[in-house]
Amino acid sequence: LASVLVFPLACAVQNYAWGKVGLDSEVAKLVLGGDALAVIQDGKPYAELWMGAHPKGDAQIKDNRIAQTTLGQWIAHFPACLGSKVKDTFQGQLPFLFKVLSVNTALSIQAHPNRELAARLHAQFPEHYPDDNHKPEMAIALTHFQGLCGFRPVEEILGFLQSVPEFRALVGNEAAQELRGSAGDTGRARRALKKCFTRMMICEKKVFVDQLNMLVKRVTEEDCIECMACSDNTVRAGLTPKYIDVNTLCEMLNYSPSPSAAKIFPPVQDASDPCVTVYDPPVPDFTVMRIHVPASMKQYTLAPVDSASILLVIEGDASATSAAALSDISLRRGTVLFVSANESVLMHVTSPSGVTMFRACCLL
Repeated sequence: LASVLVFPLACAVQNYAWGKVGLDSEVAKLVLGGDALAVIQDGKPYAELWMGAHPKGDAQIKDNRIAQTTLGQWIAHFPACLGSKVKDTFQGQLPFLFKVLSVNTALSIQAHPNRELAARLHAQFPEHYPDDNHKPEMAIALTHFQGLCGFRPVEEILGFLQSVPEFRALVGNEAAQELRGSAGDTGRARRALKKCFTRMMICEKKVFVDQLNMLVKRVTEEDCIECMACSDNTVRAGLTPKYIDVNTLCEMLNYSPSPSAAKIFPPVQDASDPCVTVYDPPVPDFTVMRIHVPASMKQYTLAPVDSASILLVIEGDASATSAAALSDISLRRGTVLFVSANESVLMHVTSPSGVTMFRACCLL
């Protein structure tokens, strides 16, 4: 009996408090698009859609010809689906976790550990750090999206210390003066920046809350695609009801000031396929492709890659055929498809606006 190697998934939803509520959430809309019988609750936040095989959100397989019920179980039985290099490099595990985020209010002040720190934190506090993997992340905006990442150039921080008295009150005059005196000395600037940030983060709660009420503007109406190593390790230090670990966060950061442009990762047009834009970060765990097939292109072939991949349809309709699927699959907004390594998928585009998709894979 031939194996089914391309199949649709029903993916896990995380109802974190910061998520958009009900059908205001892109996550909820995609869930409903992928399953018309899904029940979306009006007052409930739908923050993240997890597409992958992480134990906290292992995707369900939507194909009754397959004996295994989850993607993680299926990969454990058929590790060759990952591709030989990926299987060997990542010990038979799917190395990435693909997500959609629908953000209603500010996420936590957070950072993600590298492999060494992740192993140490998991060994010491497994209840707070659920695995020993690192968690490099990449976000791709679906709508207008504002994010805060890293530290601004020292000159900009000094400007805010001068012009925002509430900020200076949290940091304190001594640390602010040290930062001002560090100009031109990278090592000294990092130490001074660490002192400023730590002072702010360990400030007495009442003082902090009073200043925060004046300074924190809630972030609204934002959605993005995210891809990361298959981990749920996050070190948090505020703006969250979850476990807070200020000391670890303040110690683990590298305090490298840089302009915002340095945090933006440029995509590259695929030389062999004009429909594909590639986001290939400097980590081995994952790559993301944005695929837009115009309506004028009635047929499109999803090229095979030497890696398992997960495909999410964001917009449009198509019918998909693949020798590895053994039957046609209907693609519409919200459809999530697992594609085994080295398998291609032929799509017949049926919508007048074409089809827009995102594909996560691991290109070693």
